[in-house]
Amino acid sequence: MNEQQAYIFEVSENNFGSTVVLNSHKIPVIVEFMGVWSEPCIRLEDSLVALAREFAGQFIFAKVDIDEQKALREEYGIQNLPTLKVFKDGEVVRTEEGLLNDDELGALLKSYGIYRESDEMREQARQQHMAGDTMSAINLLTEAIKKDPRNTRVAMDMVQVMLDIGELESAQSLFDRLPANDKHSTTGRSLSGQLTFRTLAGKTAGRERLLTRVTENPEDHDARFDLAVCLVTEHDYAQAMEQLFSILDMAPDYKEGAAKEMIINLSNMLAPNDPELAQEFRRRLSNALS
Repeated sequence: MNEQQAYIFEVSENNFGSTVVLNSHKIPVIVEFMGVWSEPCIRLEDSLVALAREFAGQFIFAKVDIDEQKALREEYGIQNLPTLKVFKDGEVVRTEEGLLNDDELGALLKSYGIYRESDEMREQARQQHMAGDTMSAINLLTEAIKKDPRNTRVAMDMVQVMLDIGELESAQSLFDRLPANDKHSTTGRSLSGQLTFRTLAGKTAGRERLLTRVTENPEDHDARFDLAVCLVTEHDYAQAMEQLFSILDMAPDYKEGAAKEMIINLSNMLAPNDPELAQEFRRRLSNALS
């Protein structure tokens, strides 16, 4: 096998044995049992394709369309989508059900010896940042960028740290230098949303003044909207949504549907890190509009 080649296959009952079972004696094979109509399946597929290319030659990614391959679905007892099964030495050694985020996929690969040192440094930096030692985190991320400049996840982590400490200009500058595909990734879209909300919040009257205005006049939709923006920057997503849904209830046509649009944008921003909360807001929006 050429170590520079990414191994990505669509498999059927006819070639499952040769592509998956036999090759698993050489390198790990990750099989996604998926439905092409399922958004979580497509998102997981996209993530695994990207990883198969990044770690070319280190594992095989095989896709099984459960609607086309009913025999394989039955043989492996697939009940929920997406389902991942990892094969090694001809056997299933691990099963995961549901959509996995980037960190979970990284941990899965690492358990089979597939990882980058810079990702180890990222995790250490994240722990330092969460523990309040942000300067050490920044220094470690800077070192990781120098060691592995092609790992743009390090740069995206740095953007997040800059956002968390209020260094908006530095965060925006670093984000602007990311490759286009990273900007449009799930993490990139989340960072872009945060940058947008931070910029908008800087143009408002500020949380306390806006809260006073809303208390004094509950129908001050401009104040509610700006207050929601400020609350998002403080990670108080529940209260931000309350303000937006209040506008949607009292004045659904406010600024040509600005409240609805912001609810959608905020849900999309939250989806990579908190998919359950994002889905809750989407269901609530659907109910409000029905």
